[in-house]
Amino acid sequence: MNYFPLFLNLHEQNCLIIGGGDVAARKVRLLAAAGGKITVVAPQLCEELASAAVAGKLIYLAARFCEAQLQNVRLVIAATNNEEVNRHIFEACEARGILVNAVDDPASCRFITPAIVDRSPLMIAISTSGGVPVLARQLRTQLEALIPHGYGDLAQMAADFRDEVKNTLSSTDARKQFWEKTLAGPIPDMVFAGQHAAARQALSDSIKADADAPLQGAVYLVGCGPGNPDLLTFRALRLMQQADVVLYDNLVSAPILEMVRRDAERVYVGKKSNNHAVPQEEINQLLVRYAQQGKKVLRLKGGDPFIFGRGGEEIEELAAAGIAFEVVPGITSAAGASCYAGIPLTHRDYAQSVTFVTGHRRDGEVELDWPRLVSPTETVVVYMGVAQLEKICQQLIKHGRNPDTPAAMVENATLAKQRVVVGTLSNLPQRVAERGIKPPALIIIGEVVSLHDKLKWRED
Repeated sequence: MNYFPLFLNLHEQNCLIIGGGDVAARKVRLLAAAGGKITVVAPQLCEELASAAVAGKLIYLAARFCEAQLQNVRLVIAATNNEEVNRHIFEACEARGILVNAVDDPASCRFITPAIVDRSPLMIAISTSGGVPVLARQLRTQLEALIPHGYGDLAQMAADFRDEVKNTLSSTDARKQFWEKTLAGPIPDMVFAGQHAAARQALSDSIKADADAPLQGAVYLVGCGPGNPDLLTFRALRLMQQADVVLYDNLVSAPILEMVRRDAERVYVGKKSNNHAVPQEEINQLLVRYAQQGKKVLRLKGGDPFIFGRGGEEIEELAAAGIAFEVVPGITSAAGASCYAGIPLTHRDYAQSVTFVTGHRRDGEVELDWPRLVSPTETVVVYMGVAQLEKICQQLIKHGRNPDTPAAMVENATLAKQRVVVGTLSNLPQRVAERGIKPPALIIIGEVVSLHDKLKWRED
């Protein structure tokens, strides 16, 4: 992060603004709304600030900036258009440990001010690290339209009941489950409709009803696609923010893991070819054990849980133990890789069927139904086949597939670092070796690969 986001309590704190124009007036409005005690330093004031000074809403010093004005000040905003003055203010504040912002001058800032969606006490701040303020304002406009003003009332009502919930529900997990259930139920709609008294009564009743209720654990197997976080489902995103424990493996990309609730326990269970940090049987038992503790357990899986993801094995164990579970589908890696590489898996003129197989080695050999995979009108996608690419190509040729059949390897599909290597069954292994392609990567074999150059919409 370029900046650490925080919310600052400025109630009754001394705030100094240098500058008397329209920009300074906007900053005064913000600081006044936050309860700050404001002093403005400027040779002259715009009409709005002059009126505020007359009304006693701020202290006005008709002067230029000097360091003596920083005494007992908590926060400073330089609303000038002079970089030299801004730098002087910044250096003086830095020497005294005072937070300082120079408007539109990032080099002279210790903090920056975000675009704000105000649903007090709910506040949403948006920042582009000072780089593109217009983008932050555009996003704020979109959020303003999406978030009802009643969210402020909802946040205040929930805050009013916080101590009662804490005193009634003894454990952190029980309180978290209570609030998740409450905020996803009918009570928010009652608040948004203005039925505040009914909402408060319903919330009070819910607290009493949950006082003795046991924690209910559950497991959610979530497919997180081939790696690009933009391809997650809405359901996946919601569950990622509710999980108490997250079990993830090597195929879950770092950007996706960053979207998980920050205080969730994270358990790495490995899984690379021939290198399983945690055996599958132990993963199954971990899922059961955490759920039996009353936790919401998120099992993140690359691609889709039911396509070479061992999701079936895991939920068999959960079903046997009587654990509630849900499976959330994800974009399987073959679909993501083909789309982002510009290689349609089926096409009326080239392929009328597609087969997914795994090249994962067992006892040193690739065990596939080779005769079944040699039809020239079928596309074959091989998962986990990087180490076995040469053997796979050899076997397909041996069993009758044309050596000149187009073939491709797609590495890190859908991510910015995606690479695509195109060749034929006879030369793809050499080309892949020359490019240094490594897992995660998929092999696509079939005439559809010949469309790559025409249909690709990203650089290889």
